[in-house]
Amino acid sequence: MAFSLTDIVEEARLSARALWDYGDSFFNPTVRLGVTGLSRAGKTVFITALIHGLTRGGRFPVFEPYASGRIARARLEPQPDDAVPRFDYENHVRTLVEERRWPNSTTDISELRLVIDYQRQNGADRTLTLDIVDYPGEWLLDLPLLSKSFEQWSAESLALSREPLRAELAAPWHEHLKTLDGDGRENEQAALRSAKLFADYLRACRDERFAMSLLPPGRFLMPGSLAGSPALTFAPLEVPIDGTAPDGSLWAMMRRRYEAYKDVVVRPFFRDHFARLDRQIVLVDALAAFNAGPEALHDLEAALAGILDCFRIGRSTIMSALFRPRIDRILFAATKADHLHHQSHDRLEAILRRTVAKAADRAEYAGAAIDVVALAAVRATREAQVARGREKLPSILGTPAPGETANGETFDGETEVATFPGDLPVDPEELFRGTFRGLSGATADNADYRFLRFRPPKLVREGDEEPALPHIRLDRALQFLIGDRLQ
Repeated sequence: MAFSLTDIVEEARLSARALWDYGDSFFNPTVRLGVTGLSRAGKTVFITALIHGLTRGGRFPVFEPYASGRIARARLEPQPDDAVPRFDYENHVRTLVEERRWPNSTTDISELRLVIDYQRQNGADRTLTLDIVDYPGEWLLDLPLLSKSFEQWSAESLALSREPLRAELAAPWHEHLKTLDGDGRENEQAALRSAKLFADYLRACRDERFAMSLLPPGRFLMPGSLAGSPALTFAPLEVPIDGTAPDGSLWAMMRRRYEAYKDVVVRPFFRDHFARLDRQIVLVDALAAFNAGPEALHDLEAALAGILDCFRIGRSTIMSALFRPRIDRILFAATKADHLHHQSHDRLEAILRRTVAKAADRAEYAGAAIDVVALAAVRATREAQVARGREKLPSILGTPAPGETANGETFDGETEVATFPGDLPVDPEELFRGTFRGLSGATADNADYRFLRFRPPKLVREGDEEPALPHIRLDRALQFLIGDRLQ
């Protein structure tokens, strides 16, 4: 594989940064944990619940160092990266606990430092610094662009947009594409129109009715301060993969802006944040893909494979820490497990494991530990047996958010309702083949409340103790991600 001068310079920068980080962590043991997730997967809630549980006495029976009492305390400290926004933990907790609302999703990178004082299994007192880096999963899907030319990306994007479920959503963009001549003169208005229609298509794919996951470039969906800039004003063209763009042409213009996107957006993210991670959790709203059908599930499978291919994976050694840092543990987590009865939690894990199986085999061969878990970082429902005729149906109970509607009924945000979520299939292949009939959630009145947005739970204070946020398997995620570093 040939390396460009840009590649060589980037590798030198990464090595220099790795040396600096290694020198710092030699005296202050540090784990940089990346937390990412595709749209609506619950990153903000996960990080908030993790910090709240460790600092406020959460219930983590599976997280051995915490359950055994070896963790003396966990505390927040100022983050080390001055140019990165701080994760707004305090406001997110207030929103969850006091207002019983879900925090707004984050659309940019943020960071928080948690320092854990603990006792090793041999009795020695130690401190571990956990730097939590929160970033949108859509940015992760941009990393493969670094190794693709504009022409390759155009061909792949067009082929994907012509698949059956996507073709209708891409129709307005496809119609405009027919009017463009890549060899013709560069045209700002044509580029603006193409970029808008292409972004509209990506947003339509992300709608929960379709729940598509493979949607690069990520900043087209969350442009931030780059909105309207040339680096975000390009779109695929019908051009030959091995062709050469004529000077001054629309093709050359689009190609130049695509390369600018990589230079301005993708490379800085990779160099300054992603390449420095030690551990990673990828949150997945798998239920949304299940509900949307097998096309969405296969799309999710491709997206997760692309995500795994982005990681520099393998066993962490002194040499890798010095010159080429690697992620040695990756956890895929299916969120919103509280929307299912506990009888389906293991099945949800099995389906996610099947979804990442091919890519995970490659990662494990390289020496990285891969695991999956079904979790709810904050459990919004509880379980009960509800009578329906002579049957006792396993159900979940929750309080829909104010204004939520179902079957003509609008909820006030205080009334609890029962949902019968149904069971996931024992065989994951039923979902991939499209032979599973779906989660037949229904209330006693045959209503389907499965898509309701439940409020966070009401916490009851016991004496002077700070109430803990209830969760499902958050402690298992912690044990996998940092348990070995607290032995």
